[in-house]
Amino acid sequence: MNNIINTSNQTPIELALGIDENGMTTARALYEFLEMPSQNFARWAKTNIEDNEFYDENTDWKGFFIMKNGNKCKDYQLTTDFAKHLSMESHSAKGKIARQYFVSVEDKAKELVIDRAQLSPQMQLMNMLVENMSRQELEQKRQAEELAVLKENQKAINAAMLGQREESFKSWANRCLSAIAESSNYPYIGSREERHRAVRAESYERLNQKKPCRLNQRVESEKGRASIAGASAARIKGITKLSVIESDKALKPLYEAVIREMMIAYCVEVA
Repeated sequence: MNNIINTSNQTPIELALGIDENGMTTARALYEFLEMPSQNFARWAKTNIEDNEFYDENTDWKGFFIMKNGNKCKDYQLTTDFAKHLSMESHSAKGKIARQYFVSVEDKAKELVIDRAQLSPQMQLMNMLVENMSRQELEQKRQAEELAVLKENQKAINAAMLGQREESFKSWANRCLSAIAESSNYPYIGSREERHRAVRAESYERLNQKKPCRLNQRVESEKGRASIAGASAARIKGITKLSVIESDKALKPLYEAVIREMMIAYCVEVA
């Protein structure tokens, strides 16, 4: 998503904010510039960007993925107006500096619109053609970068699947879910036990969104059948949502996909 540009003519603040050819920054670059705690980025982004009811996806911001320390992590491209708003929300000295910069960018853009209006019709048409060509080139670069990320992600998925085959499904799933719960990138505030419960609840909810499966009901039904069949108390206790998923040929691969998606979303790498 971030385009490779010539930075020789950029000011220090433009370099710090990672300003691209369109004068836009990214959420991670802005967050780092504002000197906020790195471990809280995922929570901050969800609250201030994804759940922000006043700014819209694909209009004010656009999500994309980057590779960071071998992990696929989410970032966001921000319009000047949205970046200015987020800067003001930080209520810090760095936030004031960033806001002043984005205000100056908006002022320059307004001046540019006025100057273009004074051009002859022929020059305006030529200017439009040049801008269209530039946009096409930027889109091609963006697509190439996204393809590279997809290839890296596929490598990570293949490695994860290879590692999974060497251990049981339950062991792999529990290990991955525990790693997510222990990660500082997981945006849940609570005790260690509560975080682990929250991760599992989210994974089951994501699975249910992919394929409605009524796990609670299925667990109780299977426990009932096992009891009628005379199964031991230990055997009945071992019937869980995870065991039900493992025994279902349709649900198992979907749940594997859910876990991998969560690992990517929260930038968690499991050896």
